[in-house]
Amino acid sequence: MIKYIGSKRVLLSEIEGKVDKSKHNTFVDLFSGTSRVGHMMKKKGYSVIANDYAEYAKVLADTYVLADRKLYLPKVKSLVEQYNSSQEKLDGYFTETFCRQSKYFHVDNGQKIDWVRESIETITDSTLKSIMLTSLMEAADRVDSTAGIQMAYVKKPPKRFFNHLHLRVPDMVDSVAGNVYQSHKGDSNEFVKNISADVIYVDPPYNQHSYLGNYHIWETLCLWDKPAHYGVACKREDTKVNKSDYNFKRKAFSAMKDLVSNINCKRAIISFNDEGYINRIEMESLLKPLGSLTIYSIPHKRYVGSKIGIHNRQGVKVGKASHPMCNEFIYVLDF
Repeated sequence: MIKYIGSKRVLLSEIEGKVDKSKHNTFVDLFSGTSRVGHMMKKKGYSVIANDYAEYAKVLADTYVLADRKLYLPKVKSLVEQYNSSQEKLDGYFTETFCRQSKYFHVDNGQKIDWVRESIETITDSTLKSIMLTSLMEAADRVDSTAGIQMAYVKKPPKRFFNHLHLRVPDMVDSVAGNVYQSHKGDSNEFVKNISADVIYVDPPYNQHSYLGNYHIWETLCLWDKPAHYGVACKREDTKVNKSDYNFKRKAFSAMKDLVSNINCKRAIISFNDEGYINRIEMESLLKPLGSLTIYSIPHKRYVGSKIGIHNRQGVKVGKASHPMCNEFIYVLDF
């Protein structure tokens, strides 16, 4: 899967351990991101419903939650082989924007991405289209020049930058007959008002960093709307206004209060950490009146960007990170 700030890769077993198979069957991921959590829960045999407000997240959820591997695998293998073997290239929007005006990718890879993306646009099966977009996104992620977020590119490209783009079949999961699998794109605070489940997992943005801003290239690659952009990073113009209430210190607490007041499930699992806008005392004050609350604190390495230091928009190192670790809180609320 793509490099992603806030990824729960190392916390998957902690999250899965908070779900009781004897009591729970339906799992909802309200802020699905890369769908890493939903992907795991589908593998474990649960019905899974994913939601996020980003287009790229919807594409990933289509692939890792909605798609039935046994149904799509032959078609995907064929297309992956076709794209990898082709020598076709196209010098288009992606190459000009993300290889010349900015330096996220080598021009050769940009031209390949342009050609593959235009071909994917002709696919009429929406789920198959999402699977191939996921394959392209992940292939591009393996040859990029970032520290994992697209706020800036690295001044000195890493070795992977010079590798040739190579698509792979995404790690889809076989669907279980009788289970429900859905992917949605929408505001989580609105979506939660119309969904009920055994378990609802809540993993909102923790601070000012907007996922649409951090991953604007993936949003553009999936929407393929070739938008106007600004700055050295060539960020989409709409990232200036398309932010979550959770990205604002003055709004985050109210947003969380609104969400948990509308939640309808047997168990809610909420991830947050000690660097977020909502501290542990505030979170407890929201959750304790609603049911039986258990809190788990897990020491967790900060995002990889903290290891390499602080860089400006030109990719120049301008400072050091203050500390390497944080505490991840998992709040388990039983109603």
